[in-house]
Amino acid sequence: MNRLIPIIVVALAIVAGGAWYLTQSGEEVATATQSQSDQPEMAADASGVVEMVLGSPDAPIELIEYASFTCPHCANFHEAVLKPLKSDYVDTGKVKVVFRDVYFRRTGLWAAMVARCGGPEKFWGMADLLMKGQQQWAGSGDPAIIMGELRKVGRLAGLTDEQLQVCTTDTDKATALTEWSEKNMNMHEITGTPSLIIDGEKHPNMSYADLKKVLDAKLGG
Repeated sequence: MNRLIPIIVVALAIVAGGAWYLTQSGEEVATATQSQSDQPEMAADASGVVEMVLGSPDAPIELIEYASFTCPHCANFHEAVLKPLKSDYVDTGKVKVVFRDVYFRRTGLWAAMVARCGGPEKFWGMADLLMKGQQQWAGSGDPAIIMGELRKVGRLAGLTDEQLQVCTTDTDKATALTEWSEKNMNMHEITGTPSLIIDGEKHPNMSYADLKKVLDAKLGG
């Protein structure tokens, strides 16, 4: 079974990626630890982590997806299930989707920090790029190459190098995300990804046809 990255190694995980970023960008370390006051204002819970929600907050069904950006099954779910789900149920106001990050390795944490860098308005587009290009950016195993590829994704989504520098070297945010993820996984007893929580009930990864049956039963269809 995959395990969450321990809180104690979060700072090292960020140093490994962020320090390489700084040496390539030519910026001083002091610049990397600047305040994120230039980032978009976002509503956060007590942990400081923003829930990424797709769809109407008043939708009758809530579907929480636990997923990792480094998980091949999650990439397949994103393409084969989430896209038609959005068209058939989210855009029609029947379901809201909540994405909850899971970090089995430091590269998944780096990807999540890049995906969240532009706030909720950019998150879903960033997630799509990261899932679609997963094999390209995550496959090398070389931290320098991985961080470079993640920066490319961020720039494709319209983020500046300055924004990416702040986001990818924010150890406080990395720690908060890891603690938040671990708390959520313990609460729902998540042992693998993708896992779904549909109106409080846990479900394993499934095809879109099987998911439709679950949702239609709840909707009385």
